[in-house]
Amino acid sequence: MNAPCRFCGAPLEAVFADLGSSPLANSYLTAEQVNAMEPFYPLRVLVCGSCFLVQLEEFETPEQIFSDYAYFSSYSSSWLQHSRAYADLMVERLGLNGASRVVEVASNDGYLLQYFQKRGVPVLGIEPAANVAEVAMEHGIPTMVEFFGRATADVALAQGSANLLLGNNVLAHVPDLNDFVAGLKILLSQGGVVTMEFPHLMRLIEEVQWDTIYHEHFSYFSFLTVSRVFEAHGLRLFDVEELPTHGGSLRIFGCHADDPAKPESEAARELRQRERAAGYETLETYLQFGNTIERDKRQILRFLVDLKDQGLRLAGYGAPAKGNTLLNYCGVRGDFLDATYDLNPHKQGYFLPGSHIPIRAPSAIGDDRPDVVMILPWNLKDEVTEQLAFISEWGGRFAARTPELKLL
Repeated sequence: MNAPCRFCGAPLEAVFADLGSSPLANSYLTAEQVNAMEPFYPLRVLVCGSCFLVQLEEFETPEQIFSDYAYFSSYSSSWLQHSRAYADLMVERLGLNGASRVVEVASNDGYLLQYFQKRGVPVLGIEPAANVAEVAMEHGIPTMVEFFGRATADVALAQGSANLLLGNNVLAHVPDLNDFVAGLKILLSQGGVVTMEFPHLMRLIEEVQWDTIYHEHFSYFSFLTVSRVFEAHGLRLFDVEELPTHGGSLRIFGCHADDPAKPESEAARELRQRERAAGYETLETYLQFGNTIERDKRQILRFLVDLKDQGLRLAGYGAPAKGNTLLNYCGVRGDFLDATYDLNPHKQGYFLPGSHIPIRAPSAIGDDRPDVVMILPWNLKDEVTEQLAFISEWGGRFAARTPELKLL
């Protein structure tokens, strides 16, 4: 029996995608753990026939997943550039200054708030992972170590409401969606703006990005459905930007429902119409996706088998959650990839969950000299091919999903 829809409570019956069983995508293993039992959970995505929220069943508590987290935002140079540009844009657009207040939910290691702080704007981070929050506090970013919802919003409100309330890649990670959005309503000042960024469901479907599905992502949003969620809590989405990050994301702009100063933008109107026309309010659109995934799995395996049959040595680059979904769903292990290389020192020396492929520092690539490097975080393929251009010295080549897995 499926749990009810996490937004509207309607019964969940339709399956959007079934990726078999998988370990938690960020549960990297030590050498000792590789020889022990490892928990696998069903990775099955359902869609609500009433509000069309695409959602995962909850098998692990957020505390289990996020309290000690291996993802530090500061290790991606392109993500830091994205964050600086956002801070500059919002300071200008909203006229933020020393009398304003910016609050970020899921503020990670302070990678974004630092840019507001440098411009003299007071900031507060709210971050549930204590190990990551500690890094932010060491850099002088005031941070509450809490999961966000109504109760945390009440505590933060005691220090003042937020003129800008933001959250990047957190909305998808929240199991109690209604509590979270209700908290945004509480903490947002009158006349304030809330912005959230998350992967766009339309991009996931059109570009076959099923590897962006993992247990940390509880929900996948179209603009139509996310608008409904915010409306239910007295917030109105008045603008939207389509971004290239994470394979195609939305940045939504919300305000209090009764804010007269923020009319709906042309971009918001246009995207609602485009999603409607593409069938995002009919169940059939969602039900076709499972067949596409199965076809893609067969193509990936054919591609890798072909390279191995040529006697080539393969390795991965990166240890992202999306890579773990791909490797586990396709059953790719050390018989295909000798190792993977990751810039994040918090992952080096560990093994990927499920596949048990060792994670090494990028400096080891020159010693290993793989023939083909498969870029697992395909959304960063330009950054990676630039950083590792030296593999051409021994005839090394790159492969990545674009959306089909192929040699670049």
